Amino acid sequence: MTENTAACPISPVVDIVFSRWTTPILWALNEFGRQRFVELERRIGTITPKVLTQRLRQLERDGLIVRTYHPEVPPRVEYEISELGRSLGPLFATLATWSEANLARVELARATYDDAGLPRA
Repeated sequence: MTENTAACPISPVVDIVFSRWTTPILWALNEFGRQRFVELERRIGTITPKVLTQRLRQLERDGLIVRTYHPEVPPRVEYEISELGRSLGPLFATLATWSEANLARVELARATYDDAGLPRA
């Protein structure tokens, strides 16, 4: 294995797309379209303004969202998912389908494990 070959080829994608708060932001922009900061904050719910700002900057840097500044009084900023970000739609759809089909099984496995009194990690 060379230095540039990752042990898991999807690790960089997981780091980009599935870091905390990134998925809900991308999901909201993909599902509901262009939004202002406050709209996103309300839609996501439990995210702090500081963290939302950090995540939005990172997503813009990664090319997954587009930030549009409108020089008005007061200034208006809108965020929307980019074409690159939109290309993640099939991945999110697959994960949503898997979630619907399997989360109950995961919960059952957890309950069975917990009821057996096995040590937790």
